[in-house]
Order: sequence, then C-alpha cells, then structure tokens
Amino acid sequence: MTDVIELSYRRRPSSLRYMLRGVIPTRRSGDLSPQIVARWNDHRVDPRQLASFLEITGLPAGPVLPLPYPHVFGFRLAMAVLTHPAFPVPIWRVLQTRNHLTQHRPIAIDSSLDIESRVLEGRPTPKGAEFDLRTTVHVDSALVWESLVTFFTRGRFGEPSPDSPHVCSPAEFGPLAAEWTPRNAGHWRFGGFTGDYNGIHLWDAYARRLGFPRALFHPQRILGECLSRLPGACSHGTPQRLDAWLKGPVPHGTPVRMHEASGTDETIFALFVEPERPCIVGRLTMPA
Repeated sequence: MTDVIELSYRRRPSSLRYMLRGVIPTRRSGDLSPQIVARWNDHRVDPRQLASFLEITGLPAGPVLPLPYPHVFGFRLAMAVLTHPAFPVPIWRVLQTRNHLTQHRPIAIDSSLDIESRVLEGRPTPKGAEFDLRTTVHVDSALVWESLVTFFTRGRFGEPSPDSPHVCSPAEFGPLAAEWTPRNAGHWRFGGFTGDYNGIHLWDAYARRLGFPRALFHPQRILGECLSRLPGACSHGTPQRLDAWLKGPVPHGTPVRMHEASGTDETIFALFVEPERPCIVGRLTMPA
C-alpha cells in the first residue's frame, strides 16, 4: 500500500516555493493515484484580497463568500499537491478540464476555515491521463464547501479503464445573454489569489512558445466573470452547485460571448470566443 504523504500549513503556502519545485527536473514515480494530502487549518479570508477578487470578476460584495472564492484561495493547496515530486507528471504538463463546485451552506467572511486538498484517483484516457483532486472547506468541523477538479495530461499511461467516468457537456446553450471583453489587467494579482504564477497567464512571449497567440486568462477568473452575469448566481448564502467543462482558453484581449438558458432551479451557459469556439460550458443548479 502506498504511504500517505501529508503536507500541513499553518499559513498561506508559498507560491514561489512550489512553482520553483514544479520546474526543477525530478524523477517521477509514475503512480497515477499518489496518496498526497495537503491541509491548511484556521485560514482567515483577507478582506482586501476578497475585495480585489470581486473588483476583477464583477461579482457583488455581500456578508458571505461567493461560490467561486473558496476555489480561488483553495487552489494554493492544489498547487502544492500538483508540484509535489510524488505527483506523476510536472505541473507544466497538466490542464484543468472540469470544475465541480458545491456550496453546502453560507460561509461568513470572518469564519475560521479548515481546507484540505487530496488526489482521489488518476486514470488513463485514450489521449493521456486524468487526475481528480478534491478540495474541502470545513467550518467548526462541518463541511460547508467542496470541489472536484479534473486535470488532464497528454501521454501514454496504459489502456484506458473501461469504467472511467465520461462526462458529457450540456448541449443546449440558449440565446445570447452577454458580450464583453475581459479587462486585460490584474493578471499578477489573480496569480496571487490562487498561487498560480504560470507564465502562460502572464507573458505573451511565454504563451507563444507553447503555441498560443497571447497569454491566457486564469480559468477561475473567467468563471467568476461568467457567474457575475448569470441571474441567481450571486444569491448570497444559497446552496449552489457549479459544473464547468473547460473547453479552451481565453487569450488576453479577446472578446467573449455568453449564451444562457435558465430554468426553475438550473441555468446552463456557454462562453465563446470569436469565431464560434467554445471556452466554457457550465451548469449552475440551486438544490431545493
């Protein structure tokens, strides 16, 4: 049985430390499901950082945290896991493909938060491998928020598992709901929120070396901008679940168009860049 690797933090994990660790060549084990757990207890939200996040995304302020914000500060733990030498591939080879965020109850801004991120499983796919990371947030030992984020890497990792889960994107997107050009600023600030200072989000020259015309927005930021334009998404304190399929990047300075169809307790939306290339397909539900 593989030993569990436990990472514990009393303060905010150092971005510089794990970003440097992610680019240093390291022998990898090849284990697709390493037992890595990172914990950060008694975290307190920085009101200035929260205000900056709301200003960048356009989400309104309120007495409790908006649905995507725990995903932002909790991503530091995900980065600590992804850059650990026991993780089977280096961080620069993985991409986010799916985000599932669930808010079980309101989280007061001044709460003491216990955060945990762990690798659930990895599995071969026809084009590479996928890895699921689960992050949870507890307040007074009660689960208040959780996410399941799937990462993908290209390569050969054996035969695809016949029972690997297959997630289909929503097929109907509805009429045009909003058009805007995400502000080409705040990239370093957003990297500070998440701990993700990947050069692909910061420098055009770096992105061009990887085949992109310009640097790319952090996907968490674009998700936040989508939610700020959806009816009901900013209902503070309402239990919510967001399922998002990340279909492609949004380069800096690119106009986007969002289509949206709302039902009684569900909203389906899709974000496109020109020409009609999908970037994000999402479903926001309000459990009864």
